[in-house]
Amino acid sequence: MKIVIAPDSFKGSMTALEAAEAIERGVKKAMPSCETIIVPVADGGEGTMESLVSATNGRKVEVKVRGPLSDMVKAQYGVLGDGETCVIEMASASGLCLIQKEKLNPMVATTYGTGELIKRALDDGYRTFILAIGGSATNDGGTGMLQALGMKLLDADGQSIGLGGGELSKIAVIDDGGFDTRINESRFLIASDVQNPLVGENGASYVFGPQKGANEEMVELLDCNLHHWADLVESKRGIRLHEKPGAGAAGGIGGAFQAFFPSETKRGIDIVISYSKLEEKLRGSRCVFTGEGQIDFQTASGKTPMGVAEEAKKKGIPVFALAGSIGKGIEVLYEHGIHSVHSIVNAPMTLQEAMDRGGELLECAAEQVMRTYITSYIRD
Repeated sequence: MKIVIAPDSFKGSMTALEAAEAIERGVKKAMPSCETIIVPVADGGEGTMESLVSATNGRKVEVKVRGPLSDMVKAQYGVLGDGETCVIEMASASGLCLIQKEKLNPMVATTYGTGELIKRALDDGYRTFILAIGGSATNDGGTGMLQALGMKLLDADGQSIGLGGGELSKIAVIDDGGFDTRINESRFLIASDVQNPLVGENGASYVFGPQKGANEEMVELLDCNLHHWADLVESKRGIRLHEKPGAGAAGGIGGAFQAFFPSETKRGIDIVISYSKLEEKLRGSRCVFTGEGQIDFQTASGKTPMGVAEEAKKKGIPVFALAGSIGKGIEVLYEHGIHSVHSIVNAPMTLQEAMDRGGELLECAAEQVMRTYITSYIRD
């Protein structure tokens, strides 16, 4: 019996590979003779670069860049097995994971380090890019990234503005004379499932600002600043980002790619599925295990378990989803290929304890689901 194991990471607890290995241990306890195929996956957020590099036998390059709060951090970019495609994970340079919760501040958080990663990869000769833009700590419209790549954003006195979402209102002139010309020689595939516009009640600031540390007053100011930035971009490039779907992704960096880069956007999970050759690995499989830290109605918007289930459904393969916690609205997932959803938490415990014991709990849950499946499979 062939079993495919394709989970995302369980944030703060396990990487996608560690989760897959824990599930494999549980499955093998229930049925030692089965064949398991491990496919760690991601949906455009943290872990996407790792998944793509692992799936293609690529490599990683470490680079020191400016972090979201302008301190120096160790980031990485990946090179796929073809030796030509560079994968940049925004979270590595400008992510929430790099800031302690009490220090979150989208007024000053910058995408400058993401721009430095792109510049380093350009210096190293790469012209084909995959940008995974989930997990950002920023709300600067991608201006920091543009500045790192040579664009000058000047105030009314002709001076360069500072970094962060709080500075955008000062911009009077977009000077792209020094913008890296290698950008237009390159191709950028943006991994994102966010369709929010840049501004307004469904825009970057109102929807994602609070999780990045913005209070109500800051949200209003950040949205106003992005509106000002969008007006300038429209005057400069003739591209209206205000209501453009996807422009609000990752604090507005999605809009920067739309306006200044030769780019296209695809769902992160679809990109990972393609490069990991999941469709091919599913052939002949009897069932699939997937999972992530939280599964709820939002999972249906293109997160990893949903993408894996959609692919398996084409072949009529049942999918079992394991989660650290289960939220509201999971019934919608059953229409899209997920057979059942299971919490790995098997007793009263704190969140921290559940995260600390994640591998053990995931292994146990996978074993129990597999034992149930075997019973039904043999009976049928």
